[in-house]
Amino acid sequence: MNIIGTNIKGFRQKNGWNQGEVAKRLNISIPAFSKIETGITDINISRLWQIADLFNVSTMDIISKAGEHPLPLNSEEINELNAKIMQKEEEIIKLQKKLIELHEEIREKKKNNTN
Repeated sequence: MNIIGTNIKGFRQKNGWNQGEVAKRLNISIPAFSKIETGITDINISRLWQIADLFNVSTMDIISKAGEHPLPLNSEEINELNAKIMQKEEEIIKLQKKLIELHEEIREKKKNNTN
């Protein structure tokens, strides 16, 4: 289990909730939540925010080892970093779409070459 999963499990247990209750509140399946909690599935920034809101903790509380919080950032720095993260996620989505398009193009060419 990774730090994030360990922290999420701790917050869940502190609230007295089982995995099913948290999964329902996050609108995901129990196996999906279990994979997050055990570290099998990484979470994106929007899911991290959703989980932090659910447990009423900061995202730093979720991603940091106990007692190892870095120096707090001011809200302007946080907003700038959040904007950069969102931009990078958009870039990743565009690259994924391009990869799918290229894969489909190759598939179509192979199909035409066999005819």
